[in-house]
Amino acid sequence: MATTTQRSATPTRRARASTGHESTIDDTELVPAGSNLVVLRGLIRRNPEFRVLPSGDELVALDLTVRDGELPAESVPVVWHNPAAAAAKLVEGDDVVVVGRVRRRFFRAGGSTASRTEVHADKVLSARSEVRIRTLLEPRVEDLNL
Repeated sequence: MATTTQRSATPTRRARASTGHESTIDDTELVPAGSNLVVLRGLIRRNPEFRVLPSGDELVALDLTVRDGELPAESVPVVWHNPAAAAAKLVEGDDVVVVGRVRRRFFRAGGSTASRTEVHADKVLSARSEVRIRTLLEPRVEDLNL
């Protein structure tokens, strides 16, 4: 006799694009396949760098220092494409929360191919904005089926 377990919360069904390879969708996966979620809290290490790309899009580049207790500080490069107007107020030393995803990009430099791994921010908020942070994170945490 087989037994089954049920989750207490109703998991969400995710739509998946057809790739030609059919697979079973498991609604009870804790972390669904393809998940790429980053949440960082740290201090902006130097004043943000604002640029306009050849496409006309705006970009803000930040270096975030993340410190966890007694562990060594970690420096994390963050880019924010087409940032909110509030990005203009960010300065060195601001305590912020970044929500986004990790990406690795490749580019030509000095006649060879180079790469850089960075966090692509969807949103950068002041760490004091607890309500806004909670509102931003709640649906993303729900997607994790925890």
